[in-house]
Amino acid sequence: MSVPVIAGLGTAQPPSASQDELWEGFFSRHFTGTTRSLAQRIFAHSGVTRRQAAVNPLLEDVSDWPTERRMRRYQVEALPLGKEAVGRALTAAGLDASDIGLFIVCSCTGYATPGLDILLARDLGMATDTQRMVIGHMGCYAALPGLGAASDFVTARGRPALLLCAELTSLHIQPSSARVDTQQIVSHALFSDAAVAAVVTPGGPGYALREVTSVTDTSTADHMTWDVTDAGFRMGLSPKVPQVLSRHVRGLVDDLLARHGLTSSEVDGWAVHPGGPRILNVVERELALPPQGLAASRATLDEHGNCSSPTVLLILDRLGRATPAARRVVMLAFGPGLTLYAALLDRQD
Repeated sequence: MSVPVIAGLGTAQPPSASQDELWEGFFSRHFTGTTRSLAQRIFAHSGVTRRQAAVNPLLEDVSDWPTERRMRRYQVEALPLGKEAVGRALTAAGLDASDIGLFIVCSCTGYATPGLDILLARDLGMATDTQRMVIGHMGCYAALPGLGAASDFVTARGRPALLLCAELTSLHIQPSSARVDTQQIVSHALFSDAAVAAVVTPGGPGYALREVTSVTDTSTADHMTWDVTDAGFRMGLSPKVPQVLSRHVRGLVDDLLARHGLTSSEVDGWAVHPGGPRILNVVERELALPPQGLAASRATLDEHGNCSSPTVLLILDRLGRATPAARRVVMLAFGPGLTLYAALLDRQD
């Protein structure tokens, strides 16, 4: 039986702006008083130098828009971004859109019907019997269950699958009149926009997907939230999240590797979702990683911010393009639940 392989990745990002530009040109006026001083410190220590935004607040302030207007704009912006990412992934895999048997779309920043799955299948010329799946509400870790579903389909059906993660967090800047707390400031300082597509095939060159696994601590379900409000979606991010991760991440990774007769010293690529600098510091400490172990994750945070579900795929793309490319990779992502997801991959030529 052929092992499922990530045969092609494609990325697409809207125009970028520097963190300093975003602070000086918009957010410095978004906050007032002592909150402004706190926000300035959080922006400065976010680990982010540049971010991408389909709806750039320096050019267009959506913070007072109602949710309906934001959702309409989501379709306008996400469709071409998704099309670009999918096109690049198909080209990298040497496939046509009509070859795809299952099309999975992950997104928690926009909802509409018909959605991206239907519109992109139509515009790209996918076959009429292509199956579709939409994964929402999973947030930053959604790419990994998405890869798991794609992997299962490829194994069972022997046909290629396509995963698209597309997030437009820029549409959810909260109004300056809204209740402002540290969690909201952190959200405004970190999040960014991106689309990344992955083609999964039965065998061939690329990153073989050996296993996808997870653990959920439901006792901490309130630590990470994404609430639909009349003014977009509002992030809740408890400062206790790193503490919860510290309790679970070592066991999750050790168990995953042990099932394949491996230890962490045999992993040369770590794609860890950069929920923020503290998240990366905790993972680095708990897994006893070498100083450069999370270099790709930190560089992605620095250049792209936290793009929610596409971020771990951006890091995997970076690891695959490095010289030399990472051969054995562990992917880790975290989100509501509080949920930790992990995947083991190894490169085959």
